Amino acid sequence: MEKFKVGVIGGTGMVGQRFVTLMQGHPWFQLTVIAASPRSAGKRYEEAVAGRWAMDVPIPDEAKDMILMSAQDDVEQIASMVDFVFSAVDMKKEEIKALEEAYAKHECPVVSNNSAHRWTPDVPMVIPEVNPEHIKVIADQRKRLGTKRGFIAVKSNCSIQSYVPALSPLREFDIQKILVCTYQAISGAGKTFETWPDMVDNLIPYIGGEEEKSEQEPLKVWGRVENGRIVNAPSPAITAQCLRVPVSNGHTAAAFVTFKNKPTMEQMKDAWKNFKGRPQELNLPTAPKQFLHYFEEPDRPQARLDRDLEGGMAVSVGRLRPDTQYDYKFVSLSHNTLRGAAGGAVLLAELLCAEGYITRQ
Repeated sequence: MEKFKVGVIGGTGMVGQRFVTLMQGHPWFQLTVIAASPRSAGKRYEEAVAGRWAMDVPIPDEAKDMILMSAQDDVEQIASMVDFVFSAVDMKKEEIKALEEAYAKHECPVVSNNSAHRWTPDVPMVIPEVNPEHIKVIADQRKRLGTKRGFIAVKSNCSIQSYVPALSPLREFDIQKILVCTYQAISGAGKTFETWPDMVDNLIPYIGGEEEKSEQEPLKVWGRVENGRIVNAPSPAITAQCLRVPVSNGHTAAAFVTFKNKPTMEQMKDAWKNFKGRPQELNLPTAPKQFLHYFEEPDRPQARLDRDLEGGMAVSVGRLRPDTQYDYKFVSLSHNTLRGAAGGAVLLAELLCAEGYITRQ
């Protein structure tokens, strides 16, 4: 098949770097443009990321000599060169909203890792296995923007992807309330131990804005499309604590859950084992074969051992047991820059291509 031409805007930061690596050898997507801040424009990609390449694989050969464009100043030119862009820009929220809308209005679809448009009512915030039906709101978004091809779709916060996938197949038992504590890797802040030495042998019990996202974003993901907008699910009640821990990659969540129709532990394990989503039905290139993996071992999942399961796109679950205050508790883990960020956005782009929302120019 002829590949889709792809741009990465914000290509020099940690998530942007991950996008660049994920384009290497992708069967559907061809990296065509990398754009960054105006001060980096005109530099070779290898030069622009010198000294701050944070990936555990080398810079892809196809990217090394690409000349960076300006994500802000070259919108029209970039939009004419690619079929869609991934957005991982590091700017103020209102600036990101305006920039992503500018690309969309230039008839360039935007698949965004940023939080700026997560609460725009007609922008779908999608975990592809959980709420793929939300992409149908794009038709209404295009009416608002006055576009034929252009639109914005976003992925959710990285931390909720460690527990929302595990909770989603349990919603058939009518979840009433959830308490979750997340233990989040430093790469979620765009850091490594070299660039953030204060995190060695440390834990920080605060991540700005993260608890609000963890409590509110699942309700949009579990919501419904109604009258051209996404309406949040009215329940369950969610409370969260989010901590930064000295782990390079992998967000872990300890979840406590109460149901209206309490399942057995075997029913919960069966629900996880048998859960498949639209990406698995369509056999999308980045989709894990088994989305949710349950470990019977008492000391799993572990970040170092399990974050790369199925190319970092699977979610690991373990330690399911009864609780004294809630019905059950369990631990789950996802790779925050793969499933939780760039990988999840690539899977979303694959879904949008397969369903006909992204087309070739």
